[in-house]
Amino acid sequence: MNDDDAMDLRARNKQATREAIGHAALRLAIELGPSGLAVVRVHDIATAAGVSSRTYNNYFSSRAEAICAFQADQSKRAGDALRSRPADEPLDQALIAAMVELYTDPEPDKAGLRMIMSTPELEGEALKAFSMGEGPLAEAIAARTGTDPERDLFPAVTAAAVAGTVRVAGRHWLAPGNTEPFAAILRRALSCVVPIAPAEGMKDR
Repeated sequence: MNDDDAMDLRARNKQATREAIGHAALRLAIELGPSGLAVVRVHDIATAAGVSSRTYNNYFSSRAEAICAFQADQSKRAGDALRSRPADEPLDQALIAAMVELYTDPEPDKAGLRMIMSTPELEGEALKAFSMGEGPLAEAIAARTGTDPERDLFPAVTAAAVAGTVRVAGRHWLAPGNTEPFAAILRRALSCVVPIAPAEGMKDR
């Protein structure tokens, strides 16, 4: 195994540990009911994840952060998701396809998302998680459209609109009696805000 392979393995192991802790934190909070965030303990999360409390503290600074870890990691991949789309695909189609695949494969855990969106502290953490993805997504939009993310508003505004749309689609999906797949809701929501192309002449500025 060369150094690059060793680094990749360490990175994968670290991510696997982070995901295990995040999954354990969310499941415990759900099982404990509406007051789950208040009563779940770091020791319980660490035990459920098969790690020590010290390892837990190396990954997360709060229970809310651990519970929302999946949303944070998912949002950070938004830029890479767009970059993976075919280069000749129109921006609106590429953005919608990339975000639908990212946020619906697999479909969100409905119980977990409902708890996050109904708990102010968790909702705030989730909002921060979504915001973390705006920068990488804006950079990917800028690269795709030939715009300057430092000078042009288009990449950042579009990225922020996408992040907000994902949240709104999630709330709509959780509405009582709604049985529509999240992918269909998200696709429809994104089609309301995703632009076809940057403004004429923007690439030349």
